[in-house]
Amino acid sequence: MSETDGLLDRYEGSLLGVFGRPTLVLEHGDGCWVWDVDGVPYLDLLGGIAVNALGHNHPDLVAALSAQVARQIHISNFFTSRPQIALAERLMNLAGAPDGSRVFFTNSGTEALEAAIKLARRTGRPGIVAMDGAFHGRSTGALALTAKPAYREPFEPLLPGVRRVPYADLPALERALTPDVGAVVLEPIQGEAGVIVPPADYLRGVRELTADRGVLMILDEVQTGIGRTGRWFAFQDSGIRPDAMTLAKGLGGGIPIGALVTFGGAVSGLLAPGMHGSTFGGNPLAATAGLTILDVIARDDLLANARRVGDGFADAVRALGHPLVTEVRGRGLLRAIGLAGDFAAKAAASAREAGFLVNAVTPNALRIAPPLIISAKKIAAFVDALGDILDATASEHS
Repeated sequence: MSETDGLLDRYEGSLLGVFGRPTLVLEHGDGCWVWDVDGVPYLDLLGGIAVNALGHNHPDLVAALSAQVARQIHISNFFTSRPQIALAERLMNLAGAPDGSRVFFTNSGTEALEAAIKLARRTGRPGIVAMDGAFHGRSTGALALTAKPAYREPFEPLLPGVRRVPYADLPALERALTPDVGAVVLEPIQGEAGVIVPPADYLRGVRELTADRGVLMILDEVQTGIGRTGRWFAFQDSGIRPDAMTLAKGLGGGIPIGALVTFGGAVSGLLAPGMHGSTFGGNPLAATAGLTILDVIARDDLLANARRVGDGFADAVRALGHPLVTEVRGRGLLRAIGLAGDFAAKAAASAREAGFLVNAVTPNALRIAPPLIISAKKIAAFVDALGDILDATASEHS
């Protein structure tokens, strides 16, 4: 028995089985590479599902966290810290948030979404419009907005007043904006639905409709934010400004942190003192991680790298002309390879055997969300192997 098999047996005997049996036990990482406990290396093209923005073991992040651990890890929310204040200011600045905007820190994207739901409820109109295909988390509030029935149905009844409309369908959204609706919650690019990019004018249309009806527009930028699409936030490609957005994943580079950003004084004032809270949210260690991530992305021009490498990847996959590839979707370094059949799980397994970590985001699509530091040369190695990976998958699938 390999060390991996032995550890996975222990995993199954000790952890609640909500994730099933993992495929690997990872030991350590460096840059865009990870190694399992048997010493096998893999090029990490998933990045902790868009979390490891700077890859693994980045020297700046290691140094900043080590220094902060020696100084201060946690304080209660009766107090604040320099890193917490600085990170909130930086996020508002990067988002172009107007005077009166504010930040609430959490430990995850799901928690940030829960705060957004409470913000929406404070409008006095309990209705919330969400999208078909949406994923916003698995806590009971966030789950009510998540579309996949298999996630929701075992726990119903959930939060009332949530209705869903087709993504990127402005007429359907307009019909759904009845007087009881206080907020529309959506992803600027749907991640778990298969990296679905709406038409260029869609977010502008949502902004116009919600502004006209006095409804909050809340964007879930948990997967798309912090440089993932080649902009600090995906909404910036549309030239609009939401009323609020949620962040997490890449903001901490692996340290748990999330955030709700409210735009303008009227929206920020909806949550008064005592209406929400978090024991660990925005603690000095997590805030230091966030500041370091933002510093390195800016210093090393990783937004441009995400655009350049991501576009090059998409062009190279299309140029393969492989009959099993139907399309390449996405923006920046959030991409999906559409497949001509429901064999993405087998393709992901074949990729892993070849030394690449990707995931089957839907039955017929492979997703990549690699570290923002990845080079064109590294990602080209996956493209060079993709034909053989898909050929092996097709042979097994036939």
